[in-house]
Amino acid sequence: MTAQYGDTKVFGLAGWSGSGKTSLMVRLLPALTGRGYSVSTMKHAHHTFEMDREGKDSYEHRMAGATEVLVTSAKRWALLHELRSRPEPSMAEMIARMTPVDLLLIEGFKREEHDKLEVHRPAVGKPLLCADDPRIVAVASDEAIPDLAVPRLDLNDTEAIADFIVGHVGLAAAKPRSGAA
Repeated sequence: MTAQYGDTKVFGLAGWSGSGKTSLMVRLLPALTGRGYSVSTMKHAHHTFEMDREGKDSYEHRMAGATEVLVTSAKRWALLHELRSRPEPSMAEMIARMTPVDLLLIEGFKREEHDKLEVHRPAVGKPLLCADDPRIVAVASDEAIPDLAVPRLDLNDTEAIADFIVGHVGLAAAKPRSGAA
């Protein structure tokens, strides 16, 4: 069953480091938004990361002890939240904070219970994840994979992968964007 939060359908990209998850995500976004779908992304990082840097006001606010720092401008806004030794929120808790869209693509979170496409490159030298994860519903690879129990998609065929995701999550035909012919 496809994960859904409100009206937002959720689908993931999972794979080992170096398999090409981010490259595929960057290609999928224009393929899906170009079809008229609103799409957001969520990325899991397994390490400490910095979105702002030393010398920036937001960084100084966080380092001084602020739990949250909201930075806003006429072009974008970002909310930085410091956990300060509290446990990492669940994927569902983070999704609940996001604005609803047609499709939320999740990169990482490979152990979570949502349907996923495994991005697999045999050259990386890691085993397939789909053997142990029943929520992996297809594999995108740059090489043939014998005896695969789920569909294999060509990692370089972005449109076919987009078609698969749209079909799998059951997205209705997108409405044309305003100004579209």
